[in-house]
Amino acid sequence: MSKLIPFSNSLKASKSQNKPASIQSSLPVEDDEGWTMISRGPCPQSAPPPPEEVNGPLFSEEPESMQDRIVRVSEDLGEIQTFYNIKGSPTRYKRLSEFFDAELTALSEAPFASYSQDEKVDYLLLKNFLSRSQRNLELDRNREAEFAPFVEPFAVSIRKWCEIRQRQQPDEVFDPQTLADSLSATRDAVMKSIAHVKEHGDKYSQATGSRAARRISELRSHLNETCDFYSGYHPSFDYWVDSPRVALDAALQKLEEQVRDKIIGSGNDKTIVGEPIGRDGLLVELEAEMIPYSPEELLRIAEHEYTWCEREMKAAASQLGFANWRDALEHVKNLYEPGATHTSFVRGLVTEGATYVKKHDLVTVPRLAEEAITITRIPPEKQRVSPFFLGGPRLQIAYPRADMEHGDKLMTLRGNNRHFSRATAFHEMIPGHRLQLYVGDRSRPYRARSFSTPFFIEGWALYWEMVFWNRGDFFVTPEDKIGSLFWRMHRCVRITFSLGFHLGRISAEECVELLVKRVGHERSTAEGEVRRSLNGSYSPLYQAGYMLGALQLMQLRREVIEASSGRFAEKVFHDRILKANVMPIEMLRALLLEKELNDDFKSSWKFYGKV
Repeated sequence: MSKLIPFSNSLKASKSQNKPASIQSSLPVEDDEGWTMISRGPCPQSAPPPPEEVNGPLFSEEPESMQDRIVRVSEDLGEIQTFYNIKGSPTRYKRLSEFFDAELTALSEAPFASYSQDEKVDYLLLKNFLSRSQRNLELDRNREAEFAPFVEPFAVSIRKWCEIRQRQQPDEVFDPQTLADSLSATRDAVMKSIAHVKEHGDKYSQATGSRAARRISELRSHLNETCDFYSGYHPSFDYWVDSPRVALDAALQKLEEQVRDKIIGSGNDKTIVGEPIGRDGLLVELEAEMIPYSPEELLRIAEHEYTWCEREMKAAASQLGFANWRDALEHVKNLYEPGATHTSFVRGLVTEGATYVKKHDLVTVPRLAEEAITITRIPPEKQRVSPFFLGGPRLQIAYPRADMEHGDKLMTLRGNNRHFSRATAFHEMIPGHRLQLYVGDRSRPYRARSFSTPFFIEGWALYWEMVFWNRGDFFVTPEDKIGSLFWRMHRCVRITFSLGFHLGRISAEECVELLVKRVGHERSTAEGEVRRSLNGSYSPLYQAGYMLGALQLMQLRREVIEASSGRFAEKVFHDRILKANVMPIEMLRALLLEKELNDDFKSSWKFYGKV
């Protein structure tokens, strides 16, 4: 059996203390008249850096540790994305592609064989991140092409002027009259796009329309920022630009409205619009998450797990005297806590989870992690996207407010009943996300910033639901079992609806129906779940990451704890997972079990066996 080893904390020391020549040459000197000068040379900001300085460590004389490299790459990428902030711009695509290529090339020259296991894992995490970013860049360009016929004709001109404003190069003269002529011509192009959308809008998908509307809105913002930068400062800017600027902005607003009306078809703000990435996009994401299963195989895993949940749900329902588990679920939904005592009830659930893991010595709980938990409320408008508890640094609770409609109040109460909440509280707090983030902020935080993955983040919290269930002394009553099983069924169907949607097999509305019919969701909470899952604020595999990540951790648990026949404590296992911080679970497995790694690592761990 492979053995669990301590993490390496070693970092390579700097080999040189010499000052770079560039620093020595810029020391203050006095000129012939006694003035103190920093440098006689040209301003270093007046010209772009030579090609060899585009990427690389801050001081080339010093060796760069893997941890420092990851931090630098993250910071450099942030600088590029902040400066080249016009999405869809060829300039932005080119600069990002150059950056990813250069970093991948430099990484390939690193001395992988000499690294510790911890450093090898960091190497592979960074390589995976850069490769995924490069592939997603190409996918993004392909998606841009879908709405290019009615966006590119005017976007080219807007981007041109916004990028001139960004660069502020002395040789690029900003002439207001020329800009005014350009804005007027651009408005004409926008009017043609409006006519195109009106006539051919039905040829485009909702997802394409959603991306196009977002891009048009972004271009409006960039154009307004550019004009505001000069307005009132440049002598003739307002004289020439004010009128065509207003006309163009109005045309862009009209085009965005036309896209929403003719392509998206969102007559009200309750319409759910998602953006499927297709099978190719899913394969890119699965490779990056180190999941060696196809989307179709994952759908079969979800169905297998759902079958287990349904069997257990029927058994719990039978204990309550119900022949149909859905009737038992309705019974449990109506066992909700009154508003006067709800907050203290939730606080009690949070304390219960922390007390349980401490009592059974399952994981280390730092005093401050438990002591400093705060509880806040999710406002009604946000509950349309987040209808249940949210966790992390604090616990956010969903509960109906006085001004909500009566039907919405009841659905929120039923969706956050006592027994659903019992399984949710420790998932969000301790030993779930609160503990996870608390330790992660203090141990290898660079990994969490750069390599976030739902398979680790959400998998960890759901894993504890499985551990508590398997112990047999936490979810004891049939009501509590039904509350726990509801969430596990929910995670199974999350795989089904999210992958089905991105594969183009089902619509957003059909995703809602799956949650209502197969899990027993209230319709409002089902809509909130689907809206949150598909609106682009979460990665395409995020919803699948809960169940699949938990299954990975359960298999890793079997390989480490259960295979040791009690020689390896759960507490040590869990503490080391937390201190390793965020990464794909297969990398965590390689780290804990000291699996042999090479610089061309490919995922191969069939954690669920043959499907």
